[in-house]
Amino acid sequence: MVKESAHITQQIAAQLKYTRKQKGWSLDKTAQATGVSKAMLGQIEREESSPTIATLWKIATGLDASFSSFISSQTSDAYVLSQQRQAAFTHDPDMQVTTLFKFNPVTRMETFEITLTNHHEQRSSAHASGVTEHIHVLKGELAVYQQDVWHTVKANEQFILQADTAHGYRDETGETTFIDIICYP
Repeated sequence: MVKESAHITQQIAAQLKYTRKQKGWSLDKTAQATGVSKAMLGQIEREESSPTIATLWKIATGLDASFSSFISSQTSDAYVLSQQRQAAFTHDPDMQVTTLFKFNPVTRMETFEITLTNHHEQRSSAHASGVTEHIHVLKGELAVYQQDVWHTVKANEQFILQADTAHGYRDETGETTFIDIICYP
């Protein structure tokens, strides 16, 4: 797990630096766009700090980048099948994120399998305008927070989340696994 955490930290650092430089943005401009401090962004780029999942979402949203671009290995062919990659986040041990399909610029979608344990609650700030998350619960019971209301989604049920507002997920049973298909406008 430690080795995988180090790899994810390296992947996030490299992608942050690459995306920022592609845009021609300084750390100051990136901080303004993401709402993440310049100091924290610098620490992430230097691999001195690993962001929480919520912070990584803020970075991805502010840079207008996909979440999977930060945690999945890059390949030159978007249609090549690749191994699933599970991201281990040091600050979020009760949330495992496995990339099933990384962001595809043609479909404008990415797909994750997410497992929450120990009644973990994960809150997220709003993503870019028009982003939706199509959730299918595989096992357990998931509470989904949207527009100040918690909705219960049981195994084999679905929920479409308007992710361009503050939202969240909570494991209601001690372990809940769900598929999350994120669709970008």
